[in-house]
Amino acid sequence: MEQHRMSKIKRKRKSGFLKRMSTKKGRKIINRKRRFGRSVNVR
Repeated sequence: MEQHRMSKIKRKRKSGFLKRMSTKKGRKIINRKRRFGRSVNVR
C-alpha cells in the first residue's frame, strides 16, 4: 500500500527551515541538530 505523499511545497511551509526559525522551540531544534554535527542548510 502506498502512503499518501504531501506535496513538497506544503511540507516546506509546514516544517521548513524558516518555519523552524520563526519560533523559539524551532530554533532550539535547529541548534540541537547543529551541535550534533548535522549540516543544516541555511539559505
